[in-house]
Amino acid sequence: MTRTHELRPARLSPRDVLRVGAVGLRARRARVVLSALGIAIGIATMVAVVGLSESSRADLMSRLDRLGTNLLTAEAAEDARGGTIRLPKNAVAMVERIGPVRHATATAEVDARIRRSDVVPEERTAGVTTQAARTDLLSTLGGEVARGTWLTSAGEHLPTAVLGAVAADRLGITRPGETIMLNDTRVAVVGILEPVELVPTLDRVALVGFPAAKRYFGFDGHPTTVFERSTDASVEEVRAVLARTVSPGNEAGVRVSRPSDALAARAAADKGLTALMLGLGAVALLVGGVGVANTMVISVLERRQEIGLRRALGATRNAIRLQFLTESLLLSSLGGVAGALLGSAATYGFARAQGWTTVVPPWSLAGGLAATLVIGVVAGLYPAIRASRLHPTVALNAT
Repeated sequence: MTRTHELRPARLSPRDVLRVGAVGLRARRARVVLSALGIAIGIATMVAVVGLSESSRADLMSRLDRLGTNLLTAEAAEDARGGTIRLPKNAVAMVERIGPVRHATATAEVDARIRRSDVVPEERTAGVTTQAARTDLLSTLGGEVARGTWLTSAGEHLPTAVLGAVAADRLGITRPGETIMLNDTRVAVVGILEPVELVPTLDRVALVGFPAAKRYFGFDGHPTTVFERSTDASVEEVRAVLARTVSPGNEAGVRVSRPSDALAARAAADKGLTALMLGLGAVALLVGGVGVANTMVISVLERRQEIGLRRALGATRNAIRLQFLTESLLLSSLGGVAGALLGSAATYGFARAQGWTTVVPPWSLAGGLAATLVIGVVAGLYPAIRASRLHPTVALNAT
């Protein structure tokens, strides 16, 4: 009695599958590079957009932590006739009576035209205004002096000024000791400020002491803006009573704001821009996927004789499908890895140039690589099925 042996198709090991799938890539390197480039551009765009957005947001949050979110401002608003409402002279003292308030200070608009020197016509003011400031303004706002000194208890009585960063640039002042003209009074510049991030309007002004403003420029002593810092937990509580404390009986004439809200709004705006850029990256990724599919279809047409020979030697349809599907996955993965590296490098370079801490979320890299695998499967599925359906005789006779 003879024993018959059932013929079974040989199974390829994962290593053999990868080796066979890579044959087509090695044979057409230029086409592979161009096809993978589309995937790489899409992934690089998405990784860089997410990385730069997260790096920018991390820098913004660190600045908020450093500057604090417990600063409130109370400004005099305009009345129905367009005039500015005058805050009481003792507004700062009244704000300091609010329990949770730790520091309170003020600035005031001063009617003094600024010129670089007395030879400059009076109408040319360089877009710089004058404000009176208390000596505790800088410590309350968390500002810093770039060069020179801040107003002192003695200096606030003298014709001296501290310039904001933009004001100094517009006036051409580069160091303390130079003089400017406020109306017809020659004033010595004793300091130049670093940009004040929470109150950027101070970057464009020349600050003089309250006593000097009264003595030399006819200042009436009424503050224009009151600044206060309280405990973080009590910010909203203070905000609710600040207007009527600053101007009892006329709280509608006071605008209360939180400067840190502007920075937080920037973070929210960044999220919207990030979503838009991610959409553009997804479009580039889709175009790259179409390129991969096109490459695989052409590869099947060009390699029909190879497919026919493998089928004639016993390769099953599943083996042919697996070969071309693996080739598509390798092609898209090549583009995905290159794109992830390019996106990370772009994020690092730009973040370093901006002075940010580089943040590339791991989920963006993992998501990008996962997207390339999905694209590889989708782009290679139809060509793989088409290749597996070729009849060996027809494929071998193809020219």
